Amino acid sequence: MSTKPFQELRDKMKPEARKAAEKLTLKFLEDIHLNQLRQARKLSQEQVSSKLKIKQASVSKLERQADMYVSTLRHYIKAIGGDLVITAKFPDGDVRINQFVDAGRPKRALPTKSVNRVRPAALARRRAAVG
Repeated sequence: MSTKPFQELRDKMKPEARKAAEKLTLKFLEDIHLNQLRQARKLSQEQVSSKLKIKQASVSKLERQADMYVSTLRHYIKAIGGDLVITAKFPDGDVRINQFVDAGRPKRALPTKSVNRVRPAALARRRAAVG
């Protein structure tokens, strides 16, 4: 069985099919786990642990967490070369949240711990409920 380069297959696709494939690719890239993001940036856990000044095992644990402090996520994203931007999406528009910007520490406007955490599962349920 012979194989063909993907570009050759893509070139044979109808424009509608190519557009649909690109849309699906973008959809998949919207939701990505931290370990996949690190791998896409071509970094090892050891490299990230060195930048964060923590053990490699701690990076592994962090990448498997479903819940963490915003500051922890910000440091991780910075270590792999990015900047964390938090945006709230509403039907009438998006709002960038700047409460978590100052020096890696949240402002104390609200005394609850939930303000300082990212909860992907809860956000996913909210998105699904909103439609």
